[in-house]
Amino acid sequence: MQTVLKTAPTVEPITTTEAKNHLRIDSGSFADDITSTQCIASGSHAVAAAYSLKGTAVDVSDGNVLVLVDAGDCSGGTVDLKLQESNTNVDGDFTDVSSGAFTQIGAANDNQVHEKAYTGSMTYLRVVGTVAGGACSFGVSIVVGSPAADDDDYIDGLIVAAREHVENYLNRKLITQTWYAYLNAFPSDNFITLPFGSLQSITSIKYTDTDESQSTFSTDDYAADTYSQLGRAVLDYGSTWPTTALWPNNPIVIEFVCGYGDARTDVPQAIRSAMKLVISDLYENRESKIVGTISTENKTVNRLLASYRLFNFGDEI
Repeated sequence: MQTVLKTAPTVEPITTTEAKNHLRIDSGSFADDITSTQCIASGSHAVAAAYSLKGTAVDVSDGNVLVLVDAGDCSGGTVDLKLQESNTNVDGDFTDVSSGAFTQIGAANDNQVHEKAYTGSMTYLRVVGTVAGGACSFGVSIVVGSPAADDDDYIDGLIVAAREHVENYLNRKLITQTWYAYLNAFPSDNFITLPFGSLQSITSIKYTDTDESQSTFSTDDYAADTYSQLGRAVLDYGSTWPTTALWPNNPIVIEFVCGYGDARTDVPQAIRSAMKLVISDLYENRESKIVGTISTENKTVNRLLASYRLFNFGDEI
């Protein structure tokens, strides 16, 4: 079975900030370490019903996040604000953050700053609000704290390298990815085992005949087994694989989606911890080692990964 990547992961299991915190890297300047982005402009805001006042989404994927509401005069009305999160900057994809609502702002607590930390793992964050009773004056800023360093791009490269190393060691894919698997023949068994573990779905099974005509195997004839360690395409009861004479070179292609999930926190903590150790080793030992120095493998990495490692790559057909 040959495999080809179609769609790479959109995020990495470890953020740049997490890597820098593990490496104990800091810019040394507070101003360089924070970025403040206006979500809702300061000023007088008219009555807005049912959280129809929507702030600008901010990318918070790489840092510690604090949301600040600078309240002015709210003696004539009330303001209800809450946090919403999403992995895409699409209005309909945002959902409420658990415990993300601010205390209602009114005459009793206006003219002060209200704050709330965001501890979620989504890429984008915004604030939405309801203004009732009369216009209220306020503004919202989202502050992201991330240590600045001259070698951020280098560290980002190490994160990708560490993820690929761990994936190769585990024979798994961590964050959601789409792959093609190529086979030379349909099996005699009633299933096809797919590589990489954590199968999420099978998009299609296609096959090419000796006339180079490609057909799609009906989804009514098979189901995706997403529960086994190694996912499978399993024939439905009474169904059979196509018996068409096949093209001699990789005539069967299966498109499938695998990985623990879309968010970095979907990846087990032990795997993410192992990645940090790999990143640290790559960062500290970026050149050839001095002759005569004894180098030992970090056994903690393998111990953290041991229980997640897959040894069966899938059917070799």
